[in-house]
Amino acid sequence: MSHRAKYTPGPAAGARIQKEGEKWTLVLVRDLRHPPTKVWEAITAPEHLREWAPFDSDRNLGAVGTAKLSTVGTPTPQVAESQVKRADAPRLLEYGWGGNDMRWELEPLESGGTRLTLWHNIHRGFISMGAAGWHICFDVLDRLLTGDPLGRIVGPEVMKFDGWQRLNAEYARQFGVEPAGLPPTPRT
Repeated sequence: MSHRAKYTPGPAAGARIQKEGEKWTLVLVRDLRHPPTKVWEAITAPEHLREWAPFDSDRNLGAVGTAKLSTVGTPTPQVAESQVKRADAPRLLEYGWGGNDMRWELEPLESGGTRLTLWHNIHRGFISMGAAGWHICFDVLDRLLTGDPLGRIVGPEVMKFDGWQRLNAEYARQFGVEPAGLPPTPRT
């Protein structure tokens, strides 16, 4: 049995939403057992992003400037020019993705690990879907850093994953929203 076949995400936890009028921000917090420098490399280096993130980058995100982020698993390639606005290694990273702002904060823990916090502006109709997807991405990231990789689980593939469906519903309940989903494919 593969690592992925044995993988089951834990319950919906470590996420909240901030609302400012029509602007919603998903805030996810995860404590990782790895030092900030190792986590920083995983969230900025293209070769690491390809192992866990829902997008690929054409360059290292650890420096201010323009990058092209390509969404993974979409039927047609979706490439967005993104601006890395702030990159203070190994503690703070800010950039845009698909018209939404993202902010990553890495806080060292006494244990030698890192508290990773992601702020992601997202349309409220997709907030539970985003929380479920990032939850699984963070699990995959943690396993990658531990040396027991699961392989990337993103895009349409993640939505077919039983754990994602459960997380989507759990986060929707926590946030007081309807569970997000993609519209049904029209039958011909």
